Parts: sequence; C-alpha cells; structure tokens
Amino acid sequence: MTDSLRLQSELATLTTEAYRPELAGIDRLPTLDIARLMNGGDTGVPAAVAARLPEIAAAVDAVADRMARGGRLVYAGAGTAGRLGVLDASECPPTFNTAPGQVVGLIAGGPGALVTSVEGAEDSPELARADLDALKLTPDDSVVGVSASGRTPYAIGAVEHARAAGALTVGLSCNAHSALAAAAEHGIEVVVGPELLAGSTRLKAGTAQKLVLNMLSTITMIRLGKTYGNLMVDVRASNAKLRARSRRIVAQATGAPDADIERALTEADGEVKTAILIILAGVDGGTATRLLEESDGRLRTALARAGA
Repeated sequence: MTDSLRLQSELATLTTEAYRPELAGIDRLPTLDIARLMNGGDTGVPAAVAARLPEIAAAVDAVADRMARGGRLVYAGAGTAGRLGVLDASECPPTFNTAPGQVVGLIAGGPGALVTSVEGAEDSPELARADLDALKLTPDDSVVGVSASGRTPYAIGAVEHARAAGALTVGLSCNAHSALAAAAEHGIEVVVGPELLAGSTRLKAGTAQKLVLNMLSTITMIRLGKTYGNLMVDVRASNAKLRARSRRIVAQATGAPDADIERALTEADGEVKTAILIILAGVDGGTATRLLEESDGRLRTALARAGA
C-alpha cells in the first residue's frame, strides 16, 4: 500500500474526518438554515468538553505544580491547532502578567505559519524536536501537544521528545484512542463528532480545543495565585482600556474611594495586586511589594502575612 493510500485509510477511521450524507445538499439551503445547522452542531461542543473535565483538571494540577517550581507551559501544534496554542500563549502576558517565555506557543513551520500554510511542516516530528530543543526544556516544563486528529506528527513528536526530556506532557485531540493521547502522560480526547464541512476541523474541533486551552491556562493561573477571587489582579495595564480595568479591579476588591485608589496605584507603579494590598492591609508601597515577594505573588497569602 502506498503512503497516500495508507493515509486515506487512516483518515477514514477518524470521527473528525467523517462525512455527513444528510448535509450533501447544504449548499442549496437558505443562509439562515445553514446558520441554524451550524449553530445546532456547535451546541454539542460544551457537553463534549464536560465529559473530559476530570482529565482536564488532572492536567491543570500537574501543569500548575510544575509552573510553581519555575517551569514553562508550552503548546505545540500545526495549522489551526498550532494557531490556537499561539493565541492562548500570547494572551497570558496582558491577562496574567506572565513573564516573557513563561507560556509559549509553537506552530509547525514557525511564526510565518500563523498566516500562511507551510507545506510539510506538520508531518515533521524532527521539526518539533528542534523547536523544543531551542527552548532548552527542563523537567519543570509542561508541553501540550494539540491536534484535532490526534495523529499529527509534529504534535506527537513534540510530546514524545518532551516526555523523553522529563517534562510533563499533555495530548489534546478530538478523536478517541489517538496516538497523541497515547504518547502523553495526560490524554484529553474531546470527541465532537463530524464537522459541518467534512474534515474542516477549524470548526467544532477548533472550538473544543479553544475551550480546553482556555481552561488549561486560566485555571493554572488561578492555582498559581494570579487572581484574587475572580478578579484579574495580575493584569498588565498596557493601554487605556486596561488602565481603566485596573482601577475597576482595585475598586471591586477594596471598595475604596476613587482618590484612595489613585494614590495606591500611583504608589504601586500601576501594579493592581500591590495597590489592593496597600489599601486592605494599610501598608506602604515598599512593604506591600516585600509581602508579595515573600508570598510568591499570592495576594491572599500576603494579606494573611499582613494580618489583614
């Protein structure tokens, strides 16, 4: 059997590649009917994610444990899966004030593949190994391979190489019994079924992956003390909107008057957690900064140290 026939045979077994004959005439339907069909199919995605919550939670706890020791969270994927990983990584610095390189998104073919397809890159496990070697992985790092099919060589290669290096590994796919999940310590298989357009896994599968990546990064950051309750107290105020949001967060956490909030933020050099601690603990900026450093940046712990 040729490689092409072997690949066709393999794809025929994947739920994400299945053909839905009942939609064969979709191109003849009114636009509103197509929108209803697409929306109706999407409604099953949250339930598919819900079925995998125990696996997601276990992966989050494992990632958070490694990151608490100074490790990094690394996503690796190709095509849509790779772009979603890069998106999630890029949103962590402004949302959680993560350090440069603390959350990394790798896409097969490099940054150019974000906007232009790089032919053959996803088929290269060697490329994944080279990309990870450039990061100088440590056992404290966590690598999440992302692939809708669960068979993408780049994602599998990344997980296998990371596991051999002693890093934590997670495999996120949208097919059961995937090679990616089998290669990882934590397999998360969110089976959303066939797509509206056969094989277009940027649709339901992409939505499912985005939901899971949201959970992996957000809940990990909650576990690391990057929030105070449901407030983003580590937000980086890098523009006017985020500066306004910072003031709102300090107000919501403290109930203090606007003048006190402005004084605290000025003394805290705009750092939300520091400003909250200044107000709630009644300390100066230097003391607040020290308390947070001694508490590994955890606001609740710093407040307890200050007796607030």
